[in-house]
Amino acid sequence: MATYFNEYFGVDRDILDDYGAFNISIINDLPLFIDPFLLFHSSKPEYQALHTEILKYIRFLRDQVVAGRVNSDLVAAWFFFSEVRQNWLGFSLVGNGGSGLGVGFAKALRANLAELFADFGEEKITESSHVEKVCLVQSGVGRDNISDFSTNLIKHFLCEYTQAFALANIAPKKRRQVWVDKAVFNYATQSWSRRLYELPWLSRDQDFVLLTPKDILTREENWINRTDMIRDFESIPTAIPDSELRGQVFAYFESELAKHSEPDKEFSQRDRDEAAVKTLIRFPDLVDYYIRFKEENGDDAVDMSSERVLETRVVFEDYVRQLQRELANTTSFYTIAGGTYEETHQRLAYLKDVVENKGGHRIFWHDGKSIQRESDLPVLTRLVWFGSPSDVGAEANDGRGPVDYKISRGAFDKTLIEMKLAKNSALKRNLEKQLPIYQAASDAKQGIKAIIYFTLEEKIRVDAILDELKLASHKDVVLIDARADNKPSGSKA
Repeated sequence: MATYFNEYFGVDRDILDDYGAFNISIINDLPLFIDPFLLFHSSKPEYQALHTEILKYIRFLRDQVVAGRVNSDLVAAWFFFSEVRQNWLGFSLVGNGGSGLGVGFAKALRANLAELFADFGEEKITESSHVEKVCLVQSGVGRDNISDFSTNLIKHFLCEYTQAFALANIAPKKRRQVWVDKAVFNYATQSWSRRLYELPWLSRDQDFVLLTPKDILTREENWINRTDMIRDFESIPTAIPDSELRGQVFAYFESELAKHSEPDKEFSQRDRDEAAVKTLIRFPDLVDYYIRFKEENGDDAVDMSSERVLETRVVFEDYVRQLQRELANTTSFYTIAGGTYEETHQRLAYLKDVVENKGGHRIFWHDGKSIQRESDLPVLTRLVWFGSPSDVGAEANDGRGPVDYKISRGAFDKTLIEMKLAKNSALKRNLEKQLPIYQAASDAKQGIKAIIYFTLEEKIRVDAILDELKLASHKDVVLIDARADNKPSGSKA
């Protein structure tokens, strides 16, 4: 039942905390990623050196592009990277496999190197260069791309950081010497080199494991990100010292916004976003002013990331452990036999009982707020579900759309599960149309929908939808009451 790094490798969590590393799950990626801004803003010289190394590599790529030396073979060698899956962080909903940095990122980075990063090291507006700049211009380059790129460029540090901890705290039988590809870039030979490290070894996967310092991790968005830049656009021009340029920017923005004007109608957020994007294209220096604003408020990035990392630990580790213990101690959740359909129904029944009557609802709450991202549900459920004799796959897509889980034992025993939030605006359409399509595509005979609600209003809404669709008493639609205001106290639960 070992779910987390410290459990599998026999390390006290306090020792891991004192070392500064995040206690990862070895069952599923957790939704955290490296934010390169935290390297830049850190007071630790080793982190600042890592940020400098990232910029050095980008300058190398830029110089090769400008000189016309980059052919298709070198694009593959210099721009393409696999996901560093061994750190068990990211956005995979099952296991730790991600897509890595492919053609889209390579094209975006290569296309913008000559112009976007032309002044690396010679910035006039910002304090430093930042790799995140590529995601501000290219809408298809997101947080996972920036994180994967940064993680690959500091992989040698992560290996040494993990190796030092492993040698001091992990038994030799749970360590192994491994060659790690693309660990260090050799500027003399202009090629990536592998290195030998002694690292924690996960025998189940026949792979090594990497630790990551908590203080370079965040969740949701990089501190420098496109969404913030566009949504907070109207505050950017105020940072421009040139009053004439500032006036031109505001005038251009207002003229673009006026194109969406309609009588007796306020501008929508989409209208403002579109006007902001066009203004940013017209005045590219605004991107640098936005970055400078982020630099000047870097302490907020540290505070926010610390809060988000703590929240991730509480929800995906502390609360999951509590729920695992409750399920193990008071139910037969982890010892159910039979086919997948019966197993799934019994497990959901146990989960429902523990959530509704034994304090298990806490897994869905933090600081008085219920879970907001439906994408967190599959990760939480997989961590809790771990230990089933069946194969548990997340986001199975058999050609007609994804489903949260496919529980299977061989080719002929499959049950599909969808975990949904009651507040999902597409819930009715999903109930009405999606599941039958998934069943037909996966050749599954059964499918079960679990819907979680957090307020009375959400329950009323779900009940109305189920009544309308004549599913109110359907055994394959399971409602889970995760309200916090109608539960007994911990001493009575």
